[in-house]
Amino acid sequence: MKALRLWAVLGVAVLASPALVWADAGKAPGAPAKPLEKSELESDFLFADEASAPQGPTPRTADGHPDFSGFWKGSRATKPVGNIGKDLPGFKLPLTPAGEAALKHNLTQTIDPESRCLIGGIPRHDASALPFAIVQNSDHVTFLYMYTYFRTVPFDVRRHEEDPDTRYFGDEIGWWEGDSFVIDTVALKDKNMWIDENGNPQSGAMHVTERWTRPDAGHIHVEATIDDPKFYKRPFTYSRTWLAGKSGSRLLEALCTENNVDLQHLGPGPGGIRADGTRGYDVPPLPENPPPPPDSYDAKPAGKP
Repeated sequence: MKALRLWAVLGVAVLASPALVWADAGKAPGAPAKPLEKSELESDFLFADEASAPQGPTPRTADGHPDFSGFWKGSRATKPVGNIGKDLPGFKLPLTPAGEAALKHNLTQTIDPESRCLIGGIPRHDASALPFAIVQNSDHVTFLYMYTYFRTVPFDVRRHEEDPDTRYFGDEIGWWEGDSFVIDTVALKDKNMWIDENGNPQSGAMHVTERWTRPDAGHIHVEATIDDPKFYKRPFTYSRTWLAGKSGSRLLEALCTENNVDLQHLGPGPGGIRADGTRGYDVPPLPENPPPPPDSYDAKPAGKP
């Protein structure tokens, strides 16, 4: 039986130690699972190289639209992963004073919501290191994410609900513009939400417009425009390309709540931003009580024998 047990929230730069994953695929009955270091996991599951992408024209559905269905892995060309400002000079987002204050609060006072097994939502999932799958039907498309999250977007719906409840993935509507599928999202939550893995904030005023394309068999691309006048001075864009996984690739079951063994050790924020756009506790600003070093971590949750 194939299984994947995640020992940390992958793609979230909260812990300084490498994430360990146990892969049971291919082992003899009764043999212990082989631990995979994070570097091996990235090679086998998270990321892919251009050379591995399938060749050929864009697959299409019976009605002629591009078919986005498949298992999609991040490209190693996307750097830094998890940073919604990766396309901006110096990775610097155009924060308003309120946005600066909200970012400081997230960095020094807030534990990463995904590390607490809350849904990352949009646009954070667009920036995530984790792979995802898409299933496309005649009237909707469904995105399937790790930790059993999903979102379903209907085709050819151009009007939002009159008074939508706020949701992690918001109120999403979609329509075709030629070979591009446009997803328009409002009514996103503003509590327990980070816009990316760097702790950047989002407010209830945020409006996200994604344009999804599949230029050929081996690639899928998104260009997201983020407009949040409360926290950002102007709209900005985030773009990214994923590579199609090998035939037969699929998401494996992974339960964040069951495997989140380091939750009691997590500190606020993902650390300061480095020159390469990643985060860590080796650069300021630092929280008042940063997490303990990795060698002090217990292998089991607090209160367990």
